[in-house]
Amino acid sequence: MGPSVAIHPTALVSPSAELGAGVEVGPYSIVEGGARIGDGTRLEAFVKIGGAVEIGRDCHIFENTVLGCPPQDHDFGGESSFVRIADGVVLRENVTIHRATGEGAETYVGEGTLLMEGCHLGHNVRIGAHCTVTNKVGISGHSQLGDNVVVGGLAGFHQFVRVGSYAMVGGMAKIIKDVPPYSMADGVPARVRGLNTIGLRRNGFSQEERTRIKNIYKLLYDRHMRRSEAIALLEKDFPGDRFALEIAAFARATKRGLTKWIESDPARRMETE
Repeated sequence: MGPSVAIHPTALVSPSAELGAGVEVGPYSIVEGGARIGDGTRLEAFVKIGGAVEIGRDCHIFENTVLGCPPQDHDFGGESSFVRIADGVVLRENVTIHRATGEGAETYVGEGTLLMEGCHLGHNVRIGAHCTVTNKVGISGHSQLGDNVVVGGLAGFHQFVRVGSYAMVGGMAKIIKDVPPYSMADGVPARVRGLNTIGLRRNGFSQEERTRIKNIYKLLYDRHMRRSEAIALLEKDFPGDRFALEIAAFARATKRGLTKWIESDPARRMETE
C-alpha cells in the first residue's frame, strides 16, 4: 500500500489489493484482492470494489456503489474480464458497474466523468471523458457514449447503441438507435430534436462551427437520398472538414441505425431554428 493510506477499522481490504498514496477507504467498505486504486481516490461508506477493478487517481466513490460484479449476461462463462475507471471520476450513491463479457474485455468510464445516483452500466459499456450521466440512467451492454455527452435522469439505453460526442439525451428518453454527435435527442422512442446548441456554446464551439454542423446534418438527413448516398456526398461537399469526417464515420459505422429526426424534412426544421 502507498503512504498515508487511511482505512476505517470496519473496512475489509485484501492484503493483495493495491492502494496508492493518500487513498481513503470508508466504514464497512470492501476492497477485494487484485483491485487497484490510484493515488488520492476516496471511497465513502459501504462501497464494494471487486478484484477485477482498476480505479484511477483522484476519484470519489460514494456510498453503496458496487463495482466489478459478474455481468448480467447469459453468455458469460466466468472468463477474466474487468472494470476500468479513469482519473478524476465521480460515482455517486448506488452506482453499479459490471464486468465485461469476453476474455480480457472491460467496462470503461473515461476521465472526469460524473455518474449520478443510481446509474447502472452493463457489461462492455464504454463511457467517454467528461460525460455527465444523471440519476438512475440505465445503459445496457455494449453501448457507448462519446466524450462530453450529457444524459438526463431515468433515460434508458438499448444494448449496442452509441451516442456521439457532445450530444445530449433528455430525461426519461428511450434510446434504441444511435444518437449522432453534437445532436440533442429526447422522447419515447427518442428522436433527434436539433443540435445540442447550448452544450456546444458552453464548450466553445463558434457560431460558424455550429452552422457548419447544421449544414452537414441537412445533407446527412436529406429524405431524398439513401443514407449511403448522403454520406458519400457529405465527404465530397465537405472535403477535409473535421465535423463532416466525424459525422460520416459515425453514420457509416452504425449497426442499429441512426435516430430519426423529429420532422420528415429535417432541413426545413433546421432552417427555422
